[in-house]
Amino acid sequence: MIKLKILSLALAGFTAAFALPAQAQDTLSLPADELEVLEGESSGPLTGTVTAESWQDLGIAIASFATNENVPTPANAQGTQALGLELSRVVYADLRNNGLFRPVGPDALPRPSYEQITAPAWGTWRGRSAEMLVHGYVRANNDGRLTVGCYLYDVVLEEELVREGWVVAPAEWRRAAHKCADLVYSRLSGESPFFDSRIAYIAETGPKENRTKRLAIMDSDGANHRFITNGQSTALTPRYSPDYSKIAYLSYMDGNPRIYVYDIGTGRQTLVTESSNPTFAPRWSPDGRYLLYSMAVAGNTDIYRVPAGGGASVRLTFSPAIEVGGSYSPDGSQIVFESDQSGTQQCYIMNNDGSNQRRISFFGGRCATPEWSPRGDQIAFTHIVGDFHIGVMNTNGRNMRTLTNGWQDEAPTWAPNGRIIQFFRTARNTGETAIWQVDLTGENERRLNTPVGASDPAWGPVLP
Repeated sequence: MIKLKILSLALAGFTAAFALPAQAQDTLSLPADELEVLEGESSGPLTGTVTAESWQDLGIAIASFATNENVPTPANAQGTQALGLELSRVVYADLRNNGLFRPVGPDALPRPSYEQITAPAWGTWRGRSAEMLVHGYVRANNDGRLTVGCYLYDVVLEEELVREGWVVAPAEWRRAAHKCADLVYSRLSGESPFFDSRIAYIAETGPKENRTKRLAIMDSDGANHRFITNGQSTALTPRYSPDYSKIAYLSYMDGNPRIYVYDIGTGRQTLVTESSNPTFAPRWSPDGRYLLYSMAVAGNTDIYRVPAGGGASVRLTFSPAIEVGGSYSPDGSQIVFESDQSGTQQCYIMNNDGSNQRRISFFGGRCATPEWSPRGDQIAFTHIVGDFHIGVMNTNGRNMRTLTNGWQDEAPTWAPNGRIIQFFRTARNTGETAIWQVDLTGENERRLNTPVGASDPAWGPVLP
């Protein structure tokens, strides 16, 4: 797995290092000219955090990233100047498409010089009613890699709020842009980032009655797409492991279901369990040790738990009803699932050993495919009221809200920060499927571009 090398930061003095996970603390010895770009006067205490009520009214200008010398790079044959524009466009798209901000992008703004990246022309930006300014730069290193820097300024106070930099391989330049968007998003909203993450999904091709379904992955914005399986066997319901290193999914070969774990770093697949019985929807435990899945035996469908590396399965539900799905709470103590033990398809919660089962959905319609938010405060689900919609509710079933109004919207999956939900939408009559996302207001909905039909999305954690 590729990890970005992170440069020194200027937050509240340049001697303090930013707290990173142990695996991401990859130090880099920089020549003097590298430090010259990143260092400057300390910005002092951080001020001007934006409240939720004023996010969309905030004027954010995202200028084209500058370069010290326009040279060709494998990331862009036209050179680092053209690459700087592409970097800023990705940052702009990330911040625009999440539904919280209404930024102005680089194509509508003047291009700052390289020297202005650390010394903004404040008058220029005030004249454009910008309250916040995103500056950045990209440079080609002698070793073939790229250095990308990102700066956020408060134009009103004429202060730098935060900066960060990354050294990346040319093929990873989009990750640096997503990291920059994450930096800006987190600093202004006070929330956890999610742009530098990836999505697994099922790529669908072929006629409606005979689909080929392959496992595929892509960046959170739909870029860097690649297929993982070749379509010789049907792949279904992928889910990332909590540490992002693996994907669990269901595969049907010769009609027999098997649960596999695919190692992203090595490309190796491990068979976890197989059966001649219908099997559904593997889901990880928060510690990555176990997988939940559902299996129908002699006409009775129950939820089971199996070690992620393979081994004996443990049955968790025993009612004569149909129990399907299963999503752990973030602390691993509870599981939300769907069952028809009340006579209709509804959502329930139980302890992680299967005890203390209780129904939580008492609104009109049916409740299916529940997924616990990574924040732990809400559950997303498929709300079936004739048509299929995406809904959210508190973990006690209260405050239910419908977020989408499509004909068949189903299988929600949460962004790593719990603010955006992805799902797949099936078009009426044609059966064509596509991945969509919506924020928790239900007002910002958009389709993700995929090269073929798409279903069963699974949003992974933020990349290390």
